Amino acid sequence: MARRPTPSGTPETTGVGHVADLIRSSIPPLHPAGLPFVAAPLAVAALGRKRRWVRRAGLLTAAACAGFFRHPHRVPPNIRGAVVAAADGEVALVDSAVPPPELGLGDAPLPRVSIFLSVLDVHVQRTPVSGTVRTVVHQPGQFRSADLPEASSVNERTGMVLETPGGKQVVVVQIAGLIARRIVNEARAGDVLTIGDTYGLIRFGSRVDTYFPAGTDLLVLPGQRTIGGETVLAVLS
Repeated sequence: MARRPTPSGTPETTGVGHVADLIRSSIPPLHPAGLPFVAAPLAVAALGRKRRWVRRAGLLTAAACAGFFRHPHRVPPNIRGAVVAAADGEVALVDSAVPPPELGLGDAPLPRVSIFLSVLDVHVQRTPVSGTVRTVVHQPGQFRSADLPEASSVNERTGMVLETPGGKQVVVVQIAGLIARRIVNEARAGDVLTIGDTYGLIRFGSRVDTYFPAGTDLLVLPGQRTIGGETVLAVLS
């Protein structure tokens, strides 16, 4: 949660306390799913402390994993009907496509935005709209490079259908990639989520597709960088 400004001269704005507060606000916390991946190399570094190369390798691996599983605070925009990016990354596709068949949404193409996540991007996924989870379906598949167009239809994926209070349906699909072999989606049918909520993650390099109601005007272009929970992809009427 964001901190309120503190009046000048108080203990929180002076000395060590202020420095510590700045550090806490600059270093994002770790997603719980990353704890084992950080703890294991730290244990190796501790056990191998007499061997310098083992200790360094363990510390570097732990730092890399901590960076990958970082979970920064985000503030969604206060725009009525906004649909925000579900992930950090680069917009790979802005087009129309048929949603995954396992979701049972028919065969009519819908507006779609595909976001590609490299191993350097934040990998938690955030709810694109406030609404009720209607469906969550995991579909086994291949592990082709997530930046290929066919990855949406052939790769392993987990799709989620959200229904807004106004009755609009927005679909978000987590897609595994060439390296990513694990999709986490903590949402369940019937859950009520708020825009910007963290609901899952993918490791390690992946793609997230968002499908919109027919006729929605999309506001992003291929090559644009997105910030999960903040970048507006579209505004629903």
